[in-house]
Amino acid sequence: MTDTETQYNQALDYLYSFVDYSLKHSSELAKADFNLNRMFALMESLGNPQKKYPIIHVAGTKGKGSVSALCASALKAAGYKTGLYTSPHLLDFVERIQINGEAISHAQLIDLVDEIKPHVAKIEKLTTFEITTALAFLAFAKYNVTAAVFEVGLGGRLDATNIVTPNVSVITSLSYDHTAVLGNTLALIAGEKAGIIKNKIPVVSSPQKDEALEVILRVAKLEECEFTLVGKDIKPEFVESTLQGQKFIIHNSSFSIPLLGKHQIENATTAYTALKKSGIKISDEQIKDGFANVKWPARFEIVRFNPTLIFDSAHNLDSFLRLDETLQEYFPNQKVYLIFGASEDKNILDMFSVLKSKIEKIIVTKAEHPRALDVEKIVSLANQLEIKSEAVFPVKDALKRALELSAKDGSIVLSAGSMFVTAEVMREWNNLNLL
Repeated sequence: MTDTETQYNQALDYLYSFVDYSLKHSSELAKADFNLNRMFALMESLGNPQKKYPIIHVAGTKGKGSVSALCASALKAAGYKTGLYTSPHLLDFVERIQINGEAISHAQLIDLVDEIKPHVAKIEKLTTFEITTALAFLAFAKYNVTAAVFEVGLGGRLDATNIVTPNVSVITSLSYDHTAVLGNTLALIAGEKAGIIKNKIPVVSSPQKDEALEVILRVAKLEECEFTLVGKDIKPEFVESTLQGQKFIIHNSSFSIPLLGKHQIENATTAYTALKKSGIKISDEQIKDGFANVKWPARFEIVRFNPTLIFDSAHNLDSFLRLDETLQEYFPNQKVYLIFGASEDKNILDMFSVLKSKIEKIIVTKAEHPRALDVEKIVSLANQLEIKSEAVFPVKDALKRALELSAKDGSIVLSAGSMFVTAEVMREWNNLNLL
């Protein structure tokens, strides 16, 4: 291992030595001490780098990553040196902090961690996510970013990113997820997400269920914000959809995106509106260019045809409904070998029910993650619905088994249910292709 890689692993060990709520069970997460005081103190100590560039701030349950990636790609096409902060990562921690579509280098992360350590030492009880978010704010100032997009980690109101005064606040589609922390009604979840709304800062929302929309509208009105609702105030016009991408029209301008599924047109319209309301100078032509070249892996990402292999990040009921809709659109008559693992707080029966008619067999596996549910429990849930399944562990063997089965009958191999499982499947697929 090179010196840089050794130091990089030491930097990651340092970050993970703090409380990392992404690795905690939902019962512990519910008791977590989330507040923004630590984050404000840390940023003050660092000289408030988050105030040095305009920011688009994106919260939501589904679509927030896609909207963030689309915004960042458009800003880059417009000539801005663009920062993008998202979580979690798929293959490498530095993917969370990107500049102009590229993850910062391992060497850059080492430097940033060294720089932040004395500031962190002064503040008690900081978490891994808070420090990582501060690293992103710091990186974008240090490397002269001229526009940035920040995706909220969890919720909104008390999320570490919510110390910013952005140019625009964006709320994507809301549904049930992390209910132990955010609440078990859409209104409660919407209240947490609407916590990113700031006084007189424009708000853009994707289409929402009435219960959620009511809350967002109330908060926006209270904060005297201009409010734009996609699907009502701005509507995309669908043109065509192929396996290579989708075309649609907004305000007489035609756009294309390589992302598949009708929900991605909704996400692109939300991103377009956010860019236009941000006050950051950008033309339709530049947005068009950015959208056409966006890269956002593991979102119905087809990496091979005949037999087809798809990586997806669907991990709750709402995203499985979208996944089913997209499968029906592009592969209406094909069955699926589903490589599946999930965290312990997910409603797996509902997810399986949605895809039941498409599933040939579930290859149940488990990611190397503390919150991963045991394969036996998932198999018993599949049995309840009379869906064929088999447990294959570790993930690399699950992929090999699914590929073996699909080679016999041509069914699709699809990885979904957990970002962590899909990340491991991606890693193994890349390894197989290097052999």
